[in-house]
Amino acid sequence: QPSALSPDSEVIVTAEKPVAGGRMLARHEGQIVFVLGAIPGERVRVRIERAEKYLVYATTVEVLEPSADRRSEGADLACGGSLYAHVAYPRQLMLKSDVVVDAFGRIAKIRLPLPVPVTGSPEHGYRMRARLHASGGRFGFFREGTHQLCDAGATGQLLQSTVDAVGRVESLLASKGVSGVTACEVSENISATERAVLIELGAPYTAPVTLDAIDGITGIAFADHQSDRIVHAAGSPYVTDQFASAGVPVTLTRHVRSFFQGNRYLLVRLVEQVLEHVSDGDVIDLYAGTGLFAVSLAATGRQGLVAVEGDHASARDLEGNASPFAGALSVEHASVERFLQRRDVRRPATIVVDPPRTGLSRDAIAGILRLKAPRLVYVSCDVATLARDAKSFNENGYRLSHIEAFDLFPNTAHVEALAVFDTSS
Repeated sequence: QPSALSPDSEVIVTAEKPVAGGRMLARHEGQIVFVLGAIPGERVRVRIERAEKYLVYATTVEVLEPSADRRSEGADLACGGSLYAHVAYPRQLMLKSDVVVDAFGRIAKIRLPLPVPVTGSPEHGYRMRARLHASGGRFGFFREGTHQLCDAGATGQLLQSTVDAVGRVESLLASKGVSGVTACEVSENISATERAVLIELGAPYTAPVTLDAIDGITGIAFADHQSDRIVHAAGSPYVTDQFASAGVPVTLTRHVRSFFQGNRYLLVRLVEQVLEHVSDGDVIDLYAGTGLFAVSLAATGRQGLVAVEGDHASARDLEGNASPFAGALSVEHASVERFLQRRDVRRPATIVVDPPRTGLSRDAIAGILRLKAPRLVYVSCDVATLARDAKSFNENGYRLSHIEAFDLFPNTAHVEALAVFDTSS
């Protein structure tokens, strides 16, 4: 039956379980209600935000029977997706495990053992990359589902030194009269000794040619919509990481515009776990980015590596990072779909994929299935699309042999998953 609940009305419900996106599922007279700010098992009074035909969205306004795992969040839960900030951290990991299990059971029709292990992270200062939106000369996150700016620093995701440096960028832009700023991309290395920012401008505004150096910022660039180019205004737009993976030194340099995994504390652990599940033999790394997995594999002495990346900025970084391993690691600057259509692509022992949140396209899945690699190692930032793709692999001769997760974004609803599929033959 269509919902009888109306916006701004209040009802009492009991939260049952987490759902993807950060809310908790509850029911009111058989009607499903997705609740913000609750914990499974809690009895709460909620205010209805919006009511669709069969789904209702609500926010907790009073906790009548609190969970032992509730804590004082001290922050706006909707700011920067911090929808789990009111939940004690060990319980957060359990909730994220439940979300993975639910997605695989509901979407992929694959029953997972409980619990799926989730590697935790320090809760504060973990974030190396962030997109901050601009309004009134200030930078911040958007509140969930809105264009209302909120204080990114209050979420604890960024280092205080990062927050302070971004504040100095705000002041410099204001002093120079720079107009039309829409967003700011921040990218820093693990040690936070290098930090570059990319300022995005809306048309018809153009970027200043140069800017003064800023303490705590090693590079400033502008995305100039007037000329559709990047203008380097101060320092270098690149940052470099040096870390050891499986005891082997790895060096990766990336442009502020390039994608890179965001958690400084779990980066090496994620790489090591991916490498552990890569079989002996040739490897194709799809959506290779700047080379996090492919270059790390090459650094261990592996041969027969192919890294595929379609994004221009990331592919350029990938070529530079792969250059010390010429002969062992080859780079293909092409979309995954176009690469997989080529007739000269040889079957590897392992295919590694780390696709965007939308998961694999139908053409990408078809191309992967044509190669018939014995093993697929899938890194995912969205368990729903991972489960959808897992169903396709499961229906075409692959079986899930391993799954674990990483809490790359503590206090948010996001969870990174690592799934390994092997041919059943």
